[in-house]
Amino acid sequence: MESPSYTLEFEKPLRDLARQLDELRQQSIETNVDMVHEARSIEKKIEAMQREIYSNLTPWQKVQLARHPKRPYALDYVSMICKGFQELHGDRQYNDDRALVGGTAFFDGQAVMIIAQQKGRDPKERISRNFGMPQPEGYRKALRLMKMAERFQIPVLSFIDTPGAFPGVGSEERHVSEAIAVNLREMAMLRTPTISVVVGEGGSGGALGIGVTDRVLMFENSYYSVITPEGCAAILWKDGAAAPKAAQALKVDADDLEKLGAIDEVIAEPLGGAHNDPPQAAAALRYSLHKHLNDLRALDTEKLLETRYARYRHIGTYEEAGVIKS
Repeated sequence: MESPSYTLEFEKPLRDLARQLDELRQQSIETNVDMVHEARSIEKKIEAMQREIYSNLTPWQKVQLARHPKRPYALDYVSMICKGFQELHGDRQYNDDRALVGGTAFFDGQAVMIIAQQKGRDPKERISRNFGMPQPEGYRKALRLMKMAERFQIPVLSFIDTPGAFPGVGSEERHVSEAIAVNLREMAMLRTPTISVVVGEGGSGGALGIGVTDRVLMFENSYYSVITPEGCAAILWKDGAAAPKAAQALKVDADDLEKLGAIDEVIAEPLGGAHNDPPQAAAALRYSLHKHLNDLRALDTEKLLETRYARYRHIGTYEEAGVIKS
């Protein structure tokens, strides 16, 4: 497990103040001198600095929070907002991909199908879950479970948290691009309500493979992008150090994506990120899912499909080239 003192670069001033506060309290104990007023002064500085820092995060800083090793992962949220989760394994063709998990559960007392990309906490689990990067069999397992949900008319809840689909030789040999493409097509036509939530990283086609849904929600300190900022920086500026500039240009954060119409709602996080208070983050997620599921359940199947089609047709802008007359 990572050290509990894990600190991002922009959080270091907070860490320094926290250290001063600890030292002051220790000194108070050792000298038996009341330093309550001094301690309270530092606490106020910490509170003010927290508000200043976390209210003005750059897109790159949000990417860093999305990757925070203490951040709640998909199954953490499932355990907090659902009951009776029963994992279902395998794609019935090749293997069981542990980077992508799924199964039935009860949310608000009603059956749902969970599809989730899961990272690992410790080195052993990270390796077994391939660092949250699904392979073709993961997407085929997801499709099998989504089709099962369609058959029994239960909603699908997808939890997105991946840097991208695994690009290894074996993954390419088993046609990962085709597996993702099939999922995009089938999810667009799925005859049951679907909601996806970006809980951490939303990397490119690896995220889209379970993300073509009626509603797309996103935690405020997560990101959703066609490529990682580092990958974009390496291509455009030939330098991975330009990742902060790339994150800004890509519009990867939740606020920008909501303005662009790519997502439907930004879910607020506790001050400092979801890892600072997972139950509070889960409560906000529960509320949003409840609201959107009720809206979707009110639609008949044909209206559901029509609304989903319209949603994706209206994402993005384009220009038509003029006809050149001779």
